Amino acid sequence: MHINLFYKKQHVNGGSDHNQKKGGSMKSLLKRHVFTLVALASCSLAFAADKGSADDAVALVKKAAAHLNGAGKDKAMADFNDPKGQFVVKDLYVFVNDMNGNTLAHGGNPKLVGKNVMDLKDADGKPFIREMYDVAKSKGKGWVDYKWVNPVTKNIDAKSTYVEKVGETIVGSGIYK
Repeated sequence: MHINLFYKKQHVNGGSDHNQKKGGSMKSLLKRHVFTLVALASCSLAFAADKGSADDAVALVKKAAAHLNGAGKDKAMADFNDPKGQFVVKDLYVFVNDMNGNTLAHGGNPKLVGKNVMDLKDADGKPFIREMYDVAKSKGKGWVDYKWVNPVTKNIDAKSTYVEKVGETIVGSGIYK
């Protein structure tokens, strides 16, 4: 966008009424720019507010684990796969894999349901899914760090995923750092 500040100078120094009607004063131009900057900053803050925290991810996994145990596998998987359901919060979603690496539910990418992701590697070649299984089997729950394509920025970003072993499944949710 090109802004002609010299056009406005004529009015400020006693220009015609035509200039005032057409563009206004430097002061009004400045007000419009400040308003635009405030609006852009608000959009950035709104995006940040829509970004889930580590605490949000843990809470979502715990809620999903309780739902899986209470509602049963079939109902829970349908709920976890619902992109408008209660298990997609801000930019967070729940995924569930069986102990062989098969995706049973994925709120962020339903195309992964039914696929085996055990050998999936991150941008650096790290077998992060295997690490999730190792953490879940050995500790019952924990965080795994890796690099993944952020669907918002399209950049490869650092990501951390919290996982818990629930019965014979692994329930997880991840955050971009």
